[in-house]
Amino acid sequence: MGTDHPTHRPVSRLARAVMSLFAAPRVNMREDYEKVRRLQRQMAALPAMRYHDLDREVRSADGGHSIPVRVFEPSAVRRDEVLLFFHGGGWVTGDIDSYTPACLTMAELTGAVVASVDYRLAPEYPFPAGLEDCHRIARLVLDEPDIAGVADPSRIVMVGDSAGANLAAVTNLMLREEHSAMPGRQVLLYPVTHWDHDPQTSPFASVREHGADYRLTNTEVQDYLELYAPDPAQRRSPRVSPLMATDLSGQPDTLLISAELDLLCDEGEAYGRRLQEAGNRVRIHRVPGALHGFITLPRFARPLREAYEQINAFLDEDAGGERP
Repeated sequence: MGTDHPTHRPVSRLARAVMSLFAAPRVNMREDYEKVRRLQRQMAALPAMRYHDLDREVRSADGGHSIPVRVFEPSAVRRDEVLLFFHGGGWVTGDIDSYTPACLTMAELTGAVVASVDYRLAPEYPFPAGLEDCHRIARLVLDEPDIAGVADPSRIVMVGDSAGANLAAVTNLMLREEHSAMPGRQVLLYPVTHWDHDPQTSPFASVREHGADYRLTNTEVQDYLELYAPDPAQRRSPRVSPLMATDLSGQPDTLLISAELDLLCDEGEAYGRRLQEAGNRVRIHRVPGALHGFITLPRFARPLREAYEQINAFLDEDAGGERP
């Protein structure tokens, strides 16, 4: 396993102008997160789609609430892995309804069953609520893989995008610390791994280069983090910023996919390199010309097609092979 596209290419003024047409409208996430949630659900519901799914609820570890899980079955099952998916949305927006189109695409393009977790959202339920929900579901299916219809935990693949990739990465760090059963693989799509997205102080060039014009801005990601983890000290914790972890050993085989025009590009790839340095099998792939959030694009979109080419090749490999 290795790394693709290790350096950033300059983006022309024309390309920047064209890409900015696809930028999300600027919102004050602290005030408008409920409006964003409603809009996401409305967009996901149109047009109506036919798909095979199964809704289930799992009780939380303390029995205080239920965690919804939606299971998507592809029209033709081609793999025996189950993809356990944590959605993006800055820990504040997104749910199993708004991510239904993306999960259906994931099931169809991989040929694998996808289980999408509807974890609790901030600011109503700040850190560590959402993480606890993801950890609860992961422990359940890894400790009792027959529940997911697989023979052993190695057939579970943890997948997440953006904040969901953060939750997947952190959940796997927690599982390692607990000496629990581990998934065979993880797919991290443009993950949040660091706490600082101020262009004046961030250690990452992509924060300065791509944090003002495109799909996700510096201000928005910082707002998300502050809504998720109101205590500044929490944001520097490895449970929020996995790049701050001192021990990244014992992690699943990892595919880390970044987006070239995403302010999170560099911190995601830095996490992948840290995983490699800790002795894990890791492949890092940067999708050229891609914006943050591309996994929710229509199937004909080039970044999405390229990402699934990488994901399918990764799933075709033998897990748990020789370490680098």
